[in-house]
Amino acid sequence: MNPYLPDASDPRMAGVKPLPEGLRPVSRPRRLRTTPAMRRMVAETRVAPAQLMLPAFVKEGIDSPVEITSLPGQFQHSTESIKELATQAAEAGIGGIDLFGIPEHKDEIGSQAWDLKGILNAGISAVREAVGDDLVICADTCLDEFTDHGHCGALTPDGRVDNDSTVPLYAAMAVSQARAGAHMVSPSGMMDGQIAVIRDTLDREGFTDVSIMAYSAKYASAFFGPFRDAVNCSLKGDRKTYQQDPPNRREGLRETLLDLAEGADLVMVKPASHYLDVLSDVAEVSQVPVAAYQVSGEYAMLEAAAANGWIDRRRCIGESLTSIVRAGADLVLTYWAIEAAQMFREDL
Repeated sequence: MNPYLPDASDPRMAGVKPLPEGLRPVSRPRRLRTTPAMRRMVAETRVAPAQLMLPAFVKEGIDSPVEITSLPGQFQHSTESIKELATQAAEAGIGGIDLFGIPEHKDEIGSQAWDLKGILNAGISAVREAVGDDLVICADTCLDEFTDHGHCGALTPDGRVDNDSTVPLYAAMAVSQARAGAHMVSPSGMMDGQIAVIRDTLDREGFTDVSIMAYSAKYASAFFGPFRDAVNCSLKGDRKTYQQDPPNRREGLRETLLDLAEGADLVMVKPASHYLDVLSDVAEVSQVPVAAYQVSGEYAMLEAAAANGWIDRRRCIGESLTSIVRAGADLVLTYWAIEAAQMFREDL
């Protein structure tokens, strides 16, 4: 008799018979789930703080942080407060920080992007001064924050983004970021051939040690919405002619292979959570580290649900990041990087 079941004479047990001897489970996977210690010991996927990178925003013309309404807990920073954030990131043991600039003045080609005195380069220099080499300092290499039309490059007279006129602007931007102190540049505009030109230009300017993290499979996603608030984006229309179409899986792999051939040091899939199939494809073939960007919409959805008491916030953060690493990411860009580093450390 099983002592944990009601007595067979209990009317609730009518029709219930014990498992026949030959049908009892031979394999019992539940044995490896019995205690927290057991589950920790046999965990197949572990997320380390060093695998996390923090996206951060530095804004011209402010002297204290300004909270981003659609990204609760995230801020537009001054060149002073970004130093404090970078110091916190280094102390948390995360891998790096990815900086985005928000200028006061924009123009049709985004010329502030490669001005050494421009806000993004000033932010890079401030962070390098604060943390030196204790944190990988990455810079977003794209023009959308700097153009008055909000697109990621120069426009033709009829309003299309001109690929071949834009790529040299990215190269100038990357060199200026390297001069400002970036360890890594991250071309995110999805222009054809951008990695080859940036690599060649960096090398010719003497920045052979500056690495390139390519936004290789970046989709025209609706999940970028809060980010556009964060950078005061001027975009009218959409970016569907240069960012990838969400239904396309093989195309993500094709774009990645092109970036690898052009010299990317890391490749990225963006967004992360709704493109885990693409991430898995990329991780299977890439011989360089693979990054995934847990974008603003992913962050905002979980924060909103948690604020309403609908989900367990801590568990959902951990589960979301673990799923991205489980799918193949070596590095995750996430707005929870500092908080998550402590969470994963506590869970060891």
